Amino acid sequence: MTERTWLLVVAGLVAAATLVGAVVLAVRVVRTRKLLGTLGVGGKVAFWGALAYTIFPIDVLPDPIYLDDIGVLAAALLYLGRLVRQHRAAQRQLPGQPGPDASRSRRPVG
Repeated sequence: MTERTWLLVVAGLVAAATLVGAVVLAVRVVRTRKLLGTLGVGGKVAFWGALAYTIFPIDVLPDPIYLDDIGVLAAALLYLGRLVRQHRAAQRQLPGQPGPDASRSRRPVG
């Protein structure tokens, strides 16, 4: 095989891998959709903004290069994951009990 053929094969594999990565991240972001009602406005904006950026053809980088789409989806997924962890931690705390930080802020008097 010539150098040009190898270059085309490698470029095709890289493009396919980035496309698969973008699709996997998009699926993970879509799976968090069921929690949007509990995550507040920030979660909704991150979710819909990431999907809109990925779907619309206007990108920072041309569409055969999915690195910007992967970055936006990964950032949204990290942000939504953090919101989910905060929401679950708040649900675990029983009503009427002080939070975990309340015991640290009290100093013994005496």
